[in-house]
Amino acid sequence: MKKKFVSILFISVLSLSVFNCKNKAKEATTTEAETPVENEAENIEVYPVDLAASSIAWTGFKPTGSHNGTISIEEGMLNVSNGKVVGGSFIIDMKSIKVLDIPADDKAHAKLYNHLTNADFFDVEKYPNAIFTITEVKEVAGKTMLSGNLTLKDVKNNVTFPVTIANQDGATTITSEVFSIDRTKWNVQYGSKSIFDNLGDKFINDDIELKITVKAGKS
Repeated sequence: MKKKFVSILFISVLSLSVFNCKNKAKEATTTEAETPVENEAENIEVYPVDLAASSIAWTGFKPTGSHNGTISIEEGMLNVSNGKVVGGSFIIDMKSIKVLDIPADDKAHAKLYNHLTNADFFDVEKYPNAIFTITEVKEVAGKTMLSGNLTLKDVKNNVTFPVTIANQDGATTITSEVFSIDRTKWNVQYGSKSIFDNLGDKFINDDIELKITVKAGKS
């Protein structure tokens, strides 16, 4: 009976591990900041970002579960040539961080929000904005890969992740696949077991999952 229980437990743990690996978002390729690729595109149009239709969804993880929410884009623009994105940048309003998985009237909501916005994580009073500047868009093995410099807490790295680009009714929309970044590469170190020892099960995962939607069109 004991052997049977151990076998069932082993299979359950193995299945959970496989499930978690299968559903974990791929980390964006992260390198040092790069200079935007020069392009010789013609008829480049500059489209302002539609702030109401654009957002960044985030999910953070810890051993006991996860939290999720959104961050708003404050302003930005896309450079478009014949329906192709050839450049652009946008400013992210770090003070706009929202927590969606905890009811607003729950004390845990305020606790997590304060935790994310103070010096433990993003220190939004000191660093109210993050900036993303597109450096290259290219096709790789049938996928559109977008690269850009992400500046967060005065640290700038280049990240590359897969996106879908659609053009409809005079607007261009970039929708990323869900991907992750390693927050410690932008000096967000709180609760990281790769930085601090003896955290036990009180650590917070280094990877933050993101899904970006940016819509821009003729004003």
